[in-house]
Amino acid sequence: MVQAQRRLRRPVGTGGGRPRRRVLLAFLLPALALYTVFIIYPLVSAAQYSVYSWSGNKQDGFTGLSNFHQLFTKYPLSEQVWRALGHNCLFFIGTMLIQTTLGLAFAVLLHKSRRGKRFLQTAYTLPHLVSPVVVGYLWSIMLNPQFGAVNAALRGVGLGSLAQPWRGDPHLALPVAIVVNAWQWVGFPMLLFGAALAGIPDEYEQAARVDGASSWQVFRRITLPLLTPVLGIVTVLTFIGTFNVLDLIYALQGSQGNPGFATDTLGLLFYRTAFENPDPNAIGQSCALAVCMFVLIFGVSLAANKVFRRMEERLT
Repeated sequence: MVQAQRRLRRPVGTGGGRPRRRVLLAFLLPALALYTVFIIYPLVSAAQYSVYSWSGNKQDGFTGLSNFHQLFTKYPLSEQVWRALGHNCLFFIGTMLIQTTLGLAFAVLLHKSRRGKRFLQTAYTLPHLVSPVVVGYLWSIMLNPQFGAVNAALRGVGLGSLAQPWRGDPHLALPVAIVVNAWQWVGFPMLLFGAALAGIPDEYEQAARVDGASSWQVFRRITLPLLTPVLGIVTVLTFIGTFNVLDLIYALQGSQGNPGFATDTLGLLFYRTAFENPDPNAIGQSCALAVCMFVLIFGVSLAANKVFRRMEERLT
C-alpha cells in the first residue's frame, strides 16, 4: 500500500524515461527517414555531381568548380542565369506587395467581422489547396486572348479596349504570373495574420482609444509592430516559394519562360539545363545551378530570420 502511494505521488515525467524516448523515437524515425531520402540525399548527391564532368549519364572525372564557372561564363548560361535571377527577385517583390498586403487587409477586416467570416476564410484559402500546375493551366485558359474569360468579361462590361494578349506580351507576362501566384497564396498569410490578431489583447486598443488614438494610429503604432513575428515568417516562406517557383510558370508559359524568356526563372532554367540541354555535361551544369540556388535561398533565409529576430527583441 505504501509503495503504491509513493508511485502515485511520483511527479509526472520522472519515471519511464527510456520507454517514452523509445516511443518518441519510433514516431520520429519514419519522418526522419523520409526527410533523409527525399531531401538530404538529393542535396548531397547534387553537391557531389556538381564537381564532376559528365558525358550523358556517364561520370567522367573530378573537375572541381568548373561547372560553377561555366554557369557564369559560358554562353547562353551566363546570360540566362542573371536574367532568371532578376525575374525571381521581381517575382518575390511583386508577390510580397500583393499577397502580403491583401492577406493583412483581409485578416484585419475578417477579424472585426462576424458575419460570413468562416465562409470567406475558406474561400480565400481554397486556391492554395490546388496544385500550382492546375492553377496555371486554368489561368492560361482564362487569359486566352480569343476565348478567355478575362477578355470576354472586359468586353462584356464595355472595357474591350483593355483586353490584352496577357500571356503573349513580354511586358505583361511576368506581372500576370505574379498576380496569379499572389491570388493562389493570399489565403496563407491571411490565416497567419488572423491568428496573430486573435492573440493581441483588446486592452491595448482600448487604452490607445482612451488616449485619443485613431484607428489608423492604433493599427500603425500597436497592431502592426506586434505582427512583426508573423511578418517575418510570411516573408521568409514567400522568398523560399518564389525562388523555387517552377510548376506555375511552366503551366502558364512553358519551359522556355515565354514570350522570349520574359518569365524565365531559376527553376525553369534548372529544368531546361537538366532535361532540354544538348550539352553532354548537362548533369554537372544543372547540379551546379541547383547548389547555387540552395546556397542563395538558405543564406538569405538565415539572414532574414536574424533581422526579424532582432526586430522582435526590440519589441520586448
